[in-house]
Amino acid sequence: MSKRASGEAVSKRQVLRQYFGYDAFRPGQEELIDSLLAGRDVLGIMPTGAGKSLCYQIPALIKEGITLVISPLISLMKDQVGALNEAGVHAAYLNSSLTPGQYQKALAYAAAGRYKLIYVAPERLVMEDFLRFALYARISMVAVDEAHCVSQWGQDFRPSYLKIPDFICRLPVRPVVGAFTATATAQVRDDIVRLLELDRPKVLTTGFDRPNLYFAVQSPADPYGAALEFLDGHRGDSGIIYCLTRKGVEEVCEKLIRDGFSATRYHAGLSDEERRHNQDDFIYDRRRIMVATNAFGMGIDKSDVRFVLHYNMPKNIESYYQEAGRAGRDGEPADCLLFYRPQDVVTNRLFIENNRDNEELDAAARQEVMERDQERLRRMVGYCYTEGCLREYLLAYFGEKTDGPCRNCSGCDGQGEPVDVTEEAKAILTAAAYSGGRYGAGLLADAVRGARTEKIRRSGMDQCPSYGAMSGISADRVRRIITGMQSRGYLSVTGDRYSLVGPGSRAGDVLNGRTQVSMRLPREEARPKRVKGKRVPGALGEADTSLFEQLRALRMEIARKEGVPPYIVFSDKTLAHMCIVRPRNKEEMLSVSGVGAYKYEKYGEQFLACICRQAMEEKGRTK
Repeated sequence: MSKRASGEAVSKRQVLRQYFGYDAFRPGQEELIDSLLAGRDVLGIMPTGAGKSLCYQIPALIKEGITLVISPLISLMKDQVGALNEAGVHAAYLNSSLTPGQYQKALAYAAAGRYKLIYVAPERLVMEDFLRFALYARISMVAVDEAHCVSQWGQDFRPSYLKIPDFICRLPVRPVVGAFTATATAQVRDDIVRLLELDRPKVLTTGFDRPNLYFAVQSPADPYGAALEFLDGHRGDSGIIYCLTRKGVEEVCEKLIRDGFSATRYHAGLSDEERRHNQDDFIYDRRRIMVATNAFGMGIDKSDVRFVLHYNMPKNIESYYQEAGRAGRDGEPADCLLFYRPQDVVTNRLFIENNRDNEELDAAARQEVMERDQERLRRMVGYCYTEGCLREYLLAYFGEKTDGPCRNCSGCDGQGEPVDVTEEAKAILTAAAYSGGRYGAGLLADAVRGARTEKIRRSGMDQCPSYGAMSGISADRVRRIITGMQSRGYLSVTGDRYSLVGPGSRAGDVLNGRTQVSMRLPREEARPKRVKGKRVPGALGEADTSLFEQLRALRMEIARKEGVPPYIVFSDKTLAHMCIVRPRNKEEMLSVSGVGAYKYEKYGEQFLACICRQAMEEKGRTK
């Protein structure tokens, strides 16, 4: 595979075209590929969907010997190996999902040189049978996927990643090493280079921005109602809804199914068999919506996810950006909506304080990790409260400067305007002080709006000096002001099980008149803009849209027969390009982005026939 029959070296562009169906490299890919081919270590930091895997897959197909790909999750390995085999590349994974017989057979094939790429988990590197194979195999390259897992400051720290350098040192000849990740702060980047012992690596960051993603934050009084409104704009789309807890997953999934949505669920409380089944239902398009905890998603290469809805706020920006980044991997428009409630802070704080993932660290290191996690939680809360461009906030967190507001997020699209809310803030602070920090934001909002509920009377808040001071203001607006005050330190949030609101460290500045409070708020008469994506990729006309749906139906039929996810056959983006190009023969079909020689031989004629039928039908209608 690494040489032509004539002995001429295969070029990187030939491999790109033949196996992956692309004519040009994306930003950064060629530099990293050239470095690996030249025998130089690399660290590639590229956003989800930027094509990191090609950066080591293409050198693996050109270089002599075997490439080991170290990957943290079985689902990630299966997805990538399946895609490679579908493209005509011999690849395999060695992990616990194989029976002993399957594992030994795969290991024998690997020793015989049948595979160019072998995917393994870091834990397998220390197993004797694998070490025996590795010591005698010709390993020319080691690619470390999700390399941020090596750093205890990364969001998915895996102590087993720290053993990778020891494994490499035991090999008879040191292979070239490539490390790749989508999310890494400057500290995590430095940790990757140091802890993996990369040798004078080529370090390349292509940028964290995903221009096709629309980011939005909402703080709805009725989260499920807001979710239904959002999903109404994504009927038929594939998407993920993330919840903080297993209970949340169960409740949301049950409601969606009851309301007629094609949904399934995923969390650590399910059996391995049910998780696999539900994940396959989502990947194979048997279910359109996956409701899950953060246990779901790493390594899922499903390219046509049109939305990611965070029903609760995650514990840090790294996790949020990685999870949100599972939308729009095909480069087409997708929506990333985050719901925020103060209770999310309490829940995440409990998760941080009771974290058992880092038991291998000593007490001092665990304390340091916890403090860092709490700081990252504060930065996540800051994102939810920011009144400016959300994309600017995210990119700045990763140390990337922007040219200004993106005009593609809820902070930029004109949903709000600066409003002086100093008097309202004083009323809320007076109520918070009167309550002694014993009640939540909901009861404070009811008090300042003058609600006459049993709970208000029982709490005595109807005797508060600011009771009814905001009676003419909507509940949504009061709640927005309260959450904004929490982010700025005017209000504090405490409590182990419930969010209790009291005066914050800066409350005195407002009550004494030293500080004016201004917030960006929607006009009272205006409804919030609904986040809505595009189901059909690109700017397709009516006839193209009809053809696109026919091609999708054909793809689903083929995928079911082949037993592979539909996007493995061809992505939505490739189908959309077929609609635009309207290929009539093999040569024209091979010009379509994403159609390689191997896939053409398997599927090309069927798609050409479908396009031909559509053209004849259109011609018949015009007569």
